[in-house]
Amino acid sequence: MSNSQKAEGAFRTIGEVASATGVAPHVLRYWETRFPQLRPVTRAGNRRYYRPADVALVQRIQRLLGTEGYTVKGVQKLLASETRGGSAEPAAAAAPTPAGKSVPMGALLAIRDHLQDALNAY
Repeated sequence: MSNSQKAEGAFRTIGEVASATGVAPHVLRYWETRFPQLRPVTRAGNRRYYRPADVALVQRIQRLLGTEGYTVKGVQKLLASETRGGSAEPAAAAAPTPAGKSVPMGALLAIRDHLQDALNAY
C-alpha cells in the first residue's frame, strides 16, 4: 500500500518516512539516538512505525539542520527547551539563532525599528 492510499493519521514505516522526507533510514535511526522527542512506535523485530507527529518532527529537524543552519546540539537545546514547557516564555524573551544562542528580543525590535525608519526615509 502506498502513502497516497493510507489514511492521514496512519502510521508510516521508516521506508515511507524516508521517501516522503528525503531523509535516509540510517539518518532517521541516528536522529532517534540524538533527539529523545523522536520516538516511533517499535513492534516485533524492532520495526519502527512513525506517527504523524513523528513525521512532522522529522520534517522540522530536517529543516532546522539543513535549511536554517542549526547544529545537532542546537536543535537538541531548542527541542529540550520546548519539551520543558519553555516554548512560549523564551520566545517572548529571546529569539533562537542557528548557533543555538539567544538574541535579546529588545535588540531585534531595535533593529526592526531602525530598518523601518530607513525604509520610510525613501
